Amino acid sequence: MVRNNSKQEVIDKIASLLEDIEFGTLQITIHDSQVTQIEKSEKYRFAFNKGNEETQGKKK
Repeated sequence: MVRNNSKQEVIDKIASLLEDIEFGTLQITIHDSQVTQIEKSEKYRFAFNKGNEETQGKKK
C-alpha cells in the first residue's frame, strides 16, 4: 500500500512495531531523506523438555 504519511505517522508506526517485537529485526529503508519502507522480521524460539514432546510455546 502506498500512502502519503506525515512524519509523526511514520514515527508512530516505527514505535508500534518496536513495542510489538521481542526477537527479530526492523529494517527501515530511506530514499532522499524520507522513510519509504519498513520491513519487520520476527523470530520465535521454542524450548523442548527431554522425555516430554510438548513444547513450552514461549516466545524467547
